[in-house]
Amino acid sequence: MKLATLRTGGTTRAVKLYGDVLVDLGAPDLGALLAEEDWAGRAAAAASDGATTYPVAGADFAPVVPAPSKVVCVGLNYRNHIQEMGRDLPEHPTLFAKFADSLIGARDDIARPDETVQFDWEVELAVVVGKKVRRARGADAEQAIAGFTVLNDITCRDWQFRTREWLQGKMWDSSTPVGPYLVTPDELPGGVRPALDVSLTVDGELMQSDTTGDLLFDPVDLVEYVSTVTRLNPGDIIATGTPGGVGHARKPARYLLGGERVVTEIQGIGRLENTVVKEKSA
Repeated sequence: MKLATLRTGGTTRAVKLYGDVLVDLGAPDLGALLAEEDWAGRAAAAASDGATTYPVAGADFAPVVPAPSKVVCVGLNYRNHIQEMGRDLPEHPTLFAKFADSLIGARDDIARPDETVQFDWEVELAVVVGKKVRRARGADAEQAIAGFTVLNDITCRDWQFRTREWLQGKMWDSSTPVGPYLVTPDELPGGVRPALDVSLTVDGELMQSDTTGDLLFDPVDLVEYVSTVTRLNPGDIIATGTPGGVGHARKPARYLLGGERVVTEIQGIGRLENTVVKEKSA
């Protein structure tokens, strides 16, 4: 199944892709749907007959989960990206966080703050959690994965490397597109350990291209590890890391200055299409 959160009529609705329409699932967003015990059965049974539907064409997608209780991100999880950044392979996942205020929809503008001169891109496969778990292992960790989506972990590198902690470079407001769809594991090659092509272009120029088969810590590993530290709730997001090709590692380095069109795509899941714009004053 492909599920999403749609903006419509000044509100949001959880929807399922069904042919060329989006079928209303009777919940205000995917976070609310995933909190229901039988969300998967309810979504699977939804059809267009007699249901409220919306056209796919021109759909205004909100962040796939607009208000997750947590967004946990993983750094240094692709071998080639670790090498391009001049680091050793880690023994454990490198974790940092984002907040719901950072998230934007699949076609929203990326807000570039005036305070940075090193605004960078990062295509990532993201895990969406489908049930509450703590210290999940094996099958429990696998069953906690509702599906996967696309995330662009936009980063202010000059702020990221001010200190040894990365949070301040990663949490900027309205900077992180995520979506358009949550795709359930049964639709992806490899299931909960999917092997998918990932790519990112800037104004049509290919910057990143790899496969999630290069991940050091796969999605199940990450659910196990993160849930050891903290409770994972339905709708929580784990961004699994980015491959090589980021602007900061290029020689010379390249960054997003404003006006660029950034397309972030993962095979079988979908694509984010975002324009970089100057952040509006609060």
